[in-house]
Amino acid sequence: MASVAAANATSSNWVKPQLNRSKKQPNISCSLQTPSILHRPKQSPSYPPSTTTTTVTPIIKCPKKDTAPAQEWNLLQRIAALALDSMESALFTYESKRPLPKTADPRVQLEGNFAPVPETPVQRRLPVTGKIPECIQGVYVRNGANPLHEPVAGHHLFDGDGMVHAVQFDNGSVSYACRLTQTNRLVQERALGRPVFPKSIGELHGHSGIARLLLFQARGAFGLVDPSRGSGVANAGVVYFNGRLLAMSEDDLPYQVRITPSGDLETVGRYDFDGQLNYSMIAHPKVDPVSGEFFSLSYDVIRKPYLKYFRVSPDGKKSPDVEIELDQPTMMHDFAITENFVVIPDQQVVFKLEEMLRGGSPVVYNENKMARYGILNKNATDASGIQWIDVPDCFCFHLWNAWEEPETDEVVVIGCCMTPADSIFNECQEGLKSVLSEIRLNLKTGKSTRRPIIAESEQVNLEAGMVNRNLLGRKTRYAYLALVEPWPRVSGFVKVDLTTGEVRKYIYGEQRYGGEPLFFPNPNSDKEDDGYILAFVHDEKTWESELQIINTTTFKLEATVKLPSRVPYGFHGTFITSKDLQKQV
Repeated sequence: MASVAAANATSSNWVKPQLNRSKKQPNISCSLQTPSILHRPKQSPSYPPSTTTTTVTPIIKCPKKDTAPAQEWNLLQRIAALALDSMESALFTYESKRPLPKTADPRVQLEGNFAPVPETPVQRRLPVTGKIPECIQGVYVRNGANPLHEPVAGHHLFDGDGMVHAVQFDNGSVSYACRLTQTNRLVQERALGRPVFPKSIGELHGHSGIARLLLFQARGAFGLVDPSRGSGVANAGVVYFNGRLLAMSEDDLPYQVRITPSGDLETVGRYDFDGQLNYSMIAHPKVDPVSGEFFSLSYDVIRKPYLKYFRVSPDGKKSPDVEIELDQPTMMHDFAITENFVVIPDQQVVFKLEEMLRGGSPVVYNENKMARYGILNKNATDASGIQWIDVPDCFCFHLWNAWEEPETDEVVVIGCCMTPADSIFNECQEGLKSVLSEIRLNLKTGKSTRRPIIAESEQVNLEAGMVNRNLLGRKTRYAYLALVEPWPRVSGFVKVDLTTGEVRKYIYGEQRYGGEPLFFPNPNSDKEDDGYILAFVHDEKTWESELQIINTTTFKLEATVKLPSRVPYGFHGTFITSKDLQKQV
């Protein structure tokens, strides 16, 4: 088991929690949740890789004192640091008496292969089984959450520091590297030696969440931390636009990450589109494959306007903001484009900061709100022309594609409708379902219809995935989606015929799990489904990771690349061709 021991080594900054193995298989009811929480341990044990689902207890450690070089602070700052550290210790004592919900317990959220790994500098000439298709030339990059420091309080999977994994293909030779994105948050916390920036999902619950916000503001006021240069983690999406690879989370500006000639990764810094963007944007912008334009949204949870839309020309010129009026701040993790429109989901998961005063989470499901989708012209200069169409009881965390059907005056949207809508963020007992659905928005009648694409007898939970991105915003027949069973692990992927509902499954194997399948279209073919799936796969028996390349026509495994280190389950990725990489800024 030498490989297991090697894979178990993580960043020297913190020790992974130990899991108590159990033969009994528990009932997992919701996403990112595992069995019931016991009381917090007095100390934090280390843990080996998990090969079974287990009953766990929270891992919480008392925060260390601020460890920035003393000479950098004046006397007032040192006194303030001691006082604030004392207050934080008192807060920790208060929190240690209360059990964490599963959606904020680091022992749950960072279990098994969700746990972080250290950076890996570029490793070349990796072992390959099979033959890599000659058309695959370039770099596959995938983003994910990888906390630098052990959590000192609540932690949600989405709270971790961003880490980009890169696999480069060069005429059959393969290299791999992974690097933490050097966000303002990470750089400061590394200097301090511990986490100090509030975690927007795992920590900001109830009165203790308010206290953490106040402590952070006080540290900022005394100059102990600097939040002015952003506090985001850049861990969710990646996009390559105008010669730049951008790593994104919706709590900050994107960060530019450069792929070096050797295949390594380096953070260039926050990217504000040459001074044209001064606010955060969502992690799922869209690049039109025909026009080359970049489209995105930005939402604000505190002040109006709660939502803005903008676009950027292929040469980097940003449009004026289009302010879209909403009654309350709403989570908009994703949206869609068509040839002429942007499709904006205003759904029932909203932000209510006042819920923290009542001891709850600020991210809530508003059952009294009517979900609706807005249709806005891509080139709109204001929101006066937006058309809202009600779509009752619909929450899609991701939208895979959308297109126009002029013959019926409809916009068709493809997404996975998730119930309970807020189960990713809040603990619940109801079993989660994520149903691939077709939503039709009739621009003439102002009505909508929604239907599951897959027959009831074949329904499975589907999430992260994509269509052929060369057809984004145009009618597509196929979608490639992660088979998220047993939730939240990904046991394989499916190719779904969006017209007939036919499903083809590819399963990674016993105790082998992956993440988002990336579809690489064959550049030598005009067939929509002629291409390859690239997917990181982790073996929970051997504790080793690999990259698989699967032909999407034959469903044959073409090649497997053995990776030099464990790759945690992550979020979203993209592929940069060698030709496009030559244009990198």
